[in-house]
Amino acid sequence: MRVFKSLVLLFLLPVVRGSMVQLKNGGYEDIVIAINPGLPENDNIIRNIKDMVKEASSYLFNATKQRFFFKAVKIIIPLHWLPKPEYLSIKTESYDKADVIVANPFLKYGDDPYTLQYGRCGEKGRYIHFTPDFLLNDNLYNIYGPRAKVFVHEWAHLRWGVFDEYNNDAPFYVSINSGKASVEATRCSASVTGKYIVQSTTKECKYDEQTKLYEAGCKFVPNKIQNAPASIMYMQNLPSVVEFCDQSTHNEKATNMQNKMCNYHSTWEIIMNSPDFSNTSPINSTSPPYETSFSLLQTKDRVVCLVLDVSGSMAQNNRINRLYQSAEIFLLQIVEMGSWVGMTTFQSTAQIKINLQQIVSENVRQNLIKHLPTSADGGTNICEGVRKGFEMIKQKYTNLYGSEIVLLTDGEDTCMSNCLTEVEKSGSIIHTIALGPNAAPELEQFSDVTGGLKFYATDTVDSNGLIDAFSGISSGSGNISEQSIQLESTARSVAVKQWMNGTVTVDSTVGNDTFFVVTWDGITSPLDILLRDPKGKEYRTSDFTVSVLNLRTARLNIAGTAEVGDWYYWIQNNHTDSQVISMIVTSRAASLAVPPVTVKAHMNKDTNNFPNPMVIYAEVSQGFLPVLGATVMATVEPQTGSAMDLKLLDDGSGADITKNDGIYSKYFTSFKGNGRYNLKVRVQGKDKTVRLGRRQSRALYIPGYIENGEIKMNAPRPEVSDDEIQAKLGSFNRVASGGSFVVEKVPSRGTTDVFPPCKIIDLEAQYEENKIHLSWTAPGNDFDVGQAERYKIKMSESLLDLRNIFENATSVNTSSLVPNPAGTKESFQFKPENFTIENGTIIYFAICAIDNASLTSEVSNIAQAALFLPPKESSSSSVPGDKGINVLTIVLIIAGCVAAVLIAVSTAVCILHKKNRR
Repeated sequence: MRVFKSLVLLFLLPVVRGSMVQLKNGGYEDIVIAINPGLPENDNIIRNIKDMVKEASSYLFNATKQRFFFKAVKIIIPLHWLPKPEYLSIKTESYDKADVIVANPFLKYGDDPYTLQYGRCGEKGRYIHFTPDFLLNDNLYNIYGPRAKVFVHEWAHLRWGVFDEYNNDAPFYVSINSGKASVEATRCSASVTGKYIVQSTTKECKYDEQTKLYEAGCKFVPNKIQNAPASIMYMQNLPSVVEFCDQSTHNEKATNMQNKMCNYHSTWEIIMNSPDFSNTSPINSTSPPYETSFSLLQTKDRVVCLVLDVSGSMAQNNRINRLYQSAEIFLLQIVEMGSWVGMTTFQSTAQIKINLQQIVSENVRQNLIKHLPTSADGGTNICEGVRKGFEMIKQKYTNLYGSEIVLLTDGEDTCMSNCLTEVEKSGSIIHTIALGPNAAPELEQFSDVTGGLKFYATDTVDSNGLIDAFSGISSGSGNISEQSIQLESTARSVAVKQWMNGTVTVDSTVGNDTFFVVTWDGITSPLDILLRDPKGKEYRTSDFTVSVLNLRTARLNIAGTAEVGDWYYWIQNNHTDSQVISMIVTSRAASLAVPPVTVKAHMNKDTNNFPNPMVIYAEVSQGFLPVLGATVMATVEPQTGSAMDLKLLDDGSGADITKNDGIYSKYFTSFKGNGRYNLKVRVQGKDKTVRLGRRQSRALYIPGYIENGEIKMNAPRPEVSDDEIQAKLGSFNRVASGGSFVVEKVPSRGTTDVFPPCKIIDLEAQYEENKIHLSWTAPGNDFDVGQAERYKIKMSESLLDLRNIFENATSVNTSSLVPNPAGTKESFQFKPENFTIENGTIIYFAICAIDNASLTSEVSNIAQAALFLPPKESSSSSVPGDKGINVLTIVLIIAGCVAAVLIAVSTAVCILHKKNRR
């Protein structure tokens, strides 16, 4: 158990980025539930949210044995809803950082509640998604159960990182009970009773000749009245279910994600090992000590103040010019129409450059860039700059609530702590951009305490780090159609008279407000530029605009909606020396009705201590649907040393916990020293390979109930066809900044091999033709990079023995098995020795990998191979606890009748025989 606790705590350290939830004396406070700005005004949504959470508080309190409840909740109201006296001003809360979002699904059939989970067992999720129909349509009660119980189910995903105890992809498995093999529904606890019914016909299920499990379309239909109190992570809709599965009720044999991801431990064990549990004590009460309170917060127009460092160090490494180029892109292309924008600069003192202006036209944007700084001198006083920004905002508003500060600095300031408390209490969100290696190490604290974004840009010009940082600061309102989307951001050094060529794909989901921007760092005269659209129309240097205040940037704004397809560009360096040239392309949604493809990139934590690994994530989606089949490359740029490129995968192996969920992942272990690191992700989708997928981890759709012996089926889950889900996405390009992170405790003299191969999480086993066939994805030498040296495979007839005492289990001869490079699909087959395989035999397998430094991975997930020959009777209608007559009972009755007949016949023969002898 001590080892188990340490493994769980290793993955509990990361926190949900932006979440403000606090736990005080068992009560969760500052839970943010945000209503999407695209929803029409409906007071019933607010009312039903309140009813759901209030009821859920009592349910959670009892389910966690009087330990947790919901104390205080904030509901974010869209800007376009009519103001009301009870609506307060939003502070640092936002839609993008909400714990729960209420929004329409992208497709018409999509009311399944779900929690977006990136991480491993024990890691917090990203958000819970409820549709307005789920909150308003009472007809969904029979399908999902009471909303309060669904909320607790999803809260367990979000807060404690547990997983579902059902499996829509593997709804049945073979189990041995009392020496008999049988097919069971994937569930927890196993004492939940019901029947196996074909949903379309309500007939009893038959066995499938190929899988030896139940036929396609078979559903486990539970009895409405149960004695089983668990589990909330299986069927929270059942009236008897009031608990999480614990060690005594857990079904470790079920083929579900909870077992696979949490090493066959129950959900309650994971919850007990969470920081929440260790920091609280049971409350001596039968009900929560407080009723849930609610605050209604309405969003307002975006207010942004640029607070820019113009101290003497900004004159070094061309920083002041790069600041101008980057901030100009932000003001002309990124910040949304209707926003209020102002600007202050600071050195030893601070001054307001321009007061808040509302962006209602291109003229306002042009006026703002005239006030960007072009020279630098003096010392650094960051607090003065922030306070001057606060002062400017207060000239228009009575408070700072909901405003944003974009704070850029390259210098150190030992007095930053003097205003940290003031910043934390201000109600303003501070986004920080650290420029160069000497930016104040305390800078990120301003973002941490206000929920702001964090960026880092090196002095390496060809990384476009500063431009990408400003491009990543879009509104957190949730109104994606208004936000700027980066299609391209590339830069490289180009020799004299040489060309920089490339292709940018404009897909059908974007095209409005499209800009092509070329920057360079040498001479002030323009470069030779040729841009050709998909229909062959050409744009030359003369079509681009070069500002008299910024002679090293050429900008082209495409009128109307940009042509869909590949845009080609050729840029020649006509200077007498080589220079760095960059191409930046931004656009906005082409239609309010069709959400654009978006990319969100981040690390699993903001601060890391060596030698703990990190994980890079990139979420690629259109609306709420995952985009599959894309090529995703991450670039990590350290404070010192060259940048590193990694390919992120969505294959359900290594760092990626779920295949085809649109979350592309990769371990990162190539630490090049202490300090800040910058993350950038490039995504490319090709027309022939990219497709949309269905959201994973959806709430269990209950097929029906058995009540008083009568089968009452719900309507089948409405599924969209492949034609409907495969919107004409086509090819696309995206670039996204993942912000910055900090690494500490990296040895100054270099590192030895301290990273083992990653855990194998997709091991599968099958029994075919007297042989065992194993398959899995190869790990690497260092987690999921490189190549392991050898494998160790063990097998046992006891799942728990294999988990608890892996080394003592029976070894499989792997002398002929040589690991392939990470990411390769591995297969291995053998004939098991010392095992008698007969009908009803189940053998469990696990594997670990060893690298060339003899470092060993964690033991894999456990796979089972079963030899099960279904009885000749084609159906088996019930599970233990059901009052129906099962096959065994029928067989015994028939056998008894036959025996009685034989006895009667034998008696008659004996009597006749005696009479004949007489």
